[in-house]
Amino acid sequence: MIKSMTAFARVQQSEKFGTLTWELRSVNSRYLDINCRMPEDFRAQEGRVRECINQRLQRGKIECGLRFMPEQIAETGIEVNEVMVKSLIEACQQINGRLHQPSEINPVDILTWPGVVAEPEQDYKSIFDASEKLLLLALDELIENRLREGERMEKLIRDRCASLQQIVDKVRQQLPDIQQRYREKLTARLEELKASVDRERLEQELVFLAQKMDVDEELDRLDAHLTELNGVLDRDEAVGRRLDFLMQELNREANTLGSKSADISTTQASVELKVLIEQMREQIQNIE
Repeated sequence: MIKSMTAFARVQQSEKFGTLTWELRSVNSRYLDINCRMPEDFRAQEGRVRECINQRLQRGKIECGLRFMPEQIAETGIEVNEVMVKSLIEACQQINGRLHQPSEINPVDILTWPGVVAEPEQDYKSIFDASEKLLLLALDELIENRLREGERMEKLIRDRCASLQQIVDKVRQQLPDIQQRYREKLTARLEELKASVDRERLEQELVFLAQKMDVDEELDRLDAHLTELNGVLDRDEAVGRRLDFLMQELNREANTLGSKSADISTTQASVELKVLIEQMREQIQNIE
């Protein structure tokens, strides 16, 4: 199945510890490029996040963002570290005893001192487990969106591939007529000049020109590349790079066809081929 590299996914889940939200954005890239944005408390999980993405995706620039909103526990009192408070008061009293103008101890200042108010401990292991499961769901959604967009792109590529094949077949059918017209045109031109012509030499030159204009090999290679292209589209793997290579080969043969052209119809066919190939290349740039 063809997968696009352009997609978006967002999943959210609320648990007793709070709400987790994953957002994944994917755009085209030659390689797999992962950029993670996570709360500081989740940095220990980043390696596992990258591993999960590496297992599911092969190409694309991935913007991976996690948001965590802890659950607010209502009607809970402030737990004060009595030992630290006592130590702080004694220290303040000792300092006041050395000052000429002692100041009163502000309770709010005591409360803001680090470690005085005990913070409720979070069970981050269970939160990490939940966020990883949610990440896998986000990846499922991202891949589903990639497949949906890839299906649309595959149809466009196959349609253009069929158009390319029609042009190649038409040129092949026209080749005998093109060669005959060129022969007649050259003979008529010689008769106009009323030049004395060595018929045997003329035949040799016509054979040489026919060989120079012969595009059977280019048409055969175009046929082979188009067959390979349809086969690649049927593969259940990442095929973007292979398709991009085939576009280069198709374009090379289309250029050669144009350079050998001795007839306006063949020149037009070459131009039409290159237009369709370029349209396909634009689509293929976004395929994984």
